[in-house]
Amino acid sequence: MSDSTSDNVVWHAGHHDRDERWSHLGIKGCTIWFTGLSGSGKSTVAAEVERLLVERGQPTYMLDGDNLRHGLNGDLGFSEADRNENVRRVSEVARLFADAGVMALVPLVSPYRAGRDRAREIHVAAEVPFFEVFMDTPLEVAEERDPKGLYKLAREGKIPNFTGISDPYEAPLEPDLALAPDVGT
Repeated sequence: MSDSTSDNVVWHAGHHDRDERWSHLGIKGCTIWFTGLSGSGKSTVAAEVERLLVERGQPTYMLDGDNLRHGLNGDLGFSEADRNENVRRVSEVARLFADAGVMALVPLVSPYRAGRDRAREIHVAAEVPFFEVFMDTPLEVAEERDPKGLYKLAREGKIPNFTGISDPYEAPLEPDLALAPDVGT
């Protein structure tokens, strides 16, 4: 179950396995991973999904990338290695939430395919459902929205390694769902 670097660390299953937990709760957990450029609508769509699910009684939690960088991932920068570590950590947390019967919603830029593929692999290895949603918003639209003013700062050279400007975004090749919010789909 684990990629632990030590043979002395073993997975502790607790008193109830996932199937018992899900059966008792009457629900199944999963992770819905929203990926796309900054300003593509990831957090907006995830927040609306969260609202609708909570109203229907589904235990749901949004693991927002910005929020996680205030704590769990506060020690990471924006190099490719740090971004992939950010995705790995969030993947592990989302998997734990989903295993507990919570629907984990993850709006995270996650710019590299390898990182997102690893997120899926973490879930598949644990037999936890994982769905990738690609917010297919063109750079021009995301930059026009620029809700945090980040594109402007990146264009001025004040933010290095900014996805879409000075760092690549590798669009998913086969997302489970692609949304193009700029055209209302």
